Amino acid sequence: MDTHPETGPIEPPQADADAVPRATPRLGRWARRSVLVLSVLLLVVTTASLTYNAFTAGRAAPPAGLRYVQAADIRTRYREWGTTGSPVVLVHGAFEQADTWSRLAPLLARDHRVYALDLTGDGYSRRRGPYTVDHFTRQLLGFLGALHLGGPGERPLLVGHSSGAAVVTEAALRAPGRIGSVMLLDGDALDTGAGPPPALKYLLIDPYRTSLLRLGLSTDRLIRAVYDAQCGPACPRLDAAGVDEWRRPLRVAGAETALWDMLGEGVPGLPASRVARLAAVRIPKSVVFGAYDDVFGKGTPQETARRIGAPPPTLVPGARHLTMISSPHQVAAAVESLARAGTEAPRRG
Repeated sequence: MDTHPETGPIEPPQADADAVPRATPRLGRWARRSVLVLSVLLLVVTTASLTYNAFTAGRAAPPAGLRYVQAADIRTRYREWGTTGSPVVLVHGAFEQADTWSRLAPLLARDHRVYALDLTGDGYSRRRGPYTVDHFTRQLLGFLGALHLGGPGERPLLVGHSSGAAVVTEAALRAPGRIGSVMLLDGDALDTGAGPPPALKYLLIDPYRTSLLRLGLSTDRLIRAVYDAQCGPACPRLDAAGVDEWRRPLRVAGAETALWDMLGEGVPGLPASRVARLAAVRIPKSVVFGAYDDVFGKGTPQETARRIGAPPPTLVPGARHLTMISSPHQVAAAVESLARAGTEAPRRG
């Protein structure tokens, strides 16, 4: 402490008592304003979302003239081509339907009776969970029974595309005596954990997820972009009817709820040890992939063929993930080759 020669000790200057806490009220005011702005923004967005959802709540009707059969516990929509020859049953992958085979099936129908079904959750079959390989397989085997397929001379060749590969694999493991042969098309049948991250279900909640889905489905350009990315340059361009074919199944009653449930389940598949058991099933098997399928790793076709005891895989030049659309003639040739193997090879077990 300093001392003044006349007045004595000099007290040090005191800090302004109001100066120190000034920053705290300022920060508090900023935080309150931010919360208020965010609350108003959330209210506006939520109101807009609810209003949009209300105005778009009408559901699309399925196309007229669809054919149905009861398959296990599912009222199942299916298509049929051809009237003679051995049966071929086509099983689609995730977010596909029986119509996805419309370029390939007529080629096969020259020598076969061809069937394609809508697995529950997709297309126009009744939507009834759980959306698992087990449930899909029971539906497929029920479908074979309903159409009287699987007996002597009527054992079908099963083609499973993408996640449908797991379904035909499990069907062959459960009922090998009812299956003639199996093709895994653009699919390895494995449960790889693919699908949306678990955190997505906390981020995509209603009413926002419904709004986002409906906005996406209303955008032809987005549907064409997804199709082009999966199918590649060899695929025909989607016209208005083609866009509707992919969009309408997601607009029918119950489709949105089923979609969220399926996303929660993830892409259906089987453990590698389960898939490997197919090697012991004494039926002809084959593996076909698009040479440029970027959904899977480069070595997946060869690994899959080895795992299930199939010959080296067929790689379709220039094709991506939707080979039955981009390259129907090449896929039809591979199916015919497998069908011949089924008639020529003696059945063991």
